[in-house]
Amino acid sequence: MLSLLERLERGLDAVTRPVVFAAMAALIGVISLQIISRVAFTAVGWTEEVARFLLVWITFLAATLAYRAGRHIAVTFVVDALPGLGGRIARIIAHLVVLAFLLALIVIGWNYMQLQSFQKSASLRLSMTWVYAVMPLAGALMAFTTLVAIVRELTGQTPASPQEVA
Repeated sequence: MLSLLERLERGLDAVTRPVVFAAMAALIGVISLQIISRVAFTAVGWTEEVARFLLVWITFLAATLAYRAGRHIAVTFVVDALPGLGGRIARIIAHLVVLAFLLALIVIGWNYMQLQSFQKSASLRLSMTWVYAVMPLAGALMAFTTLVAIVRELTGQTPASPQEVA
C-alpha cells in the first residue's frame, strides 16, 4: 500500500513541478511586458493583476513541493531527542497536528472560494473562484503528503531523504 501511495505522491509532484515552472516563466514574461510597456508605451493594465494571481498560485503550489521535500522550517530537537518508539509517536502526533491544520485550510479555503465566487477581478473580469481555488488544492496536496508520512511512520519505514525527493 505504501508503494502505491508513494507512486501517487511522486505523480502529483511530477505534475506540480512543471506547473510551477510554467507559472514562474509566465510571471517573468508578464512582468517583463509590464516594464517594457510602461517605459516604451502605455502601460498594459492587466499585467499587474495577472502577476499578482500567478504569484499567489506559485506560492501555494511551490509550498507543496517544499513540504514534500521536507524544506519547511521545523523545530525537531524534542522529537530528535526521543529514542525509538517515543520519537515515532511524537512524529505521528506532529503529523496529525499538521494534518488538522491542512484540513482546516482545505475547508476554510473552499468556503472562501465559494464566498467570493460572485466577485470578478478588476481588469480581466476573471471569477475570483479561480484565484482562491489554490488554497484548498494546496491544502489537499500537502494533506496527502502528510498521510503518506503517517503511513510511513506506522509501518516503520524511513522517509525518503530530501535529496531523493528533490
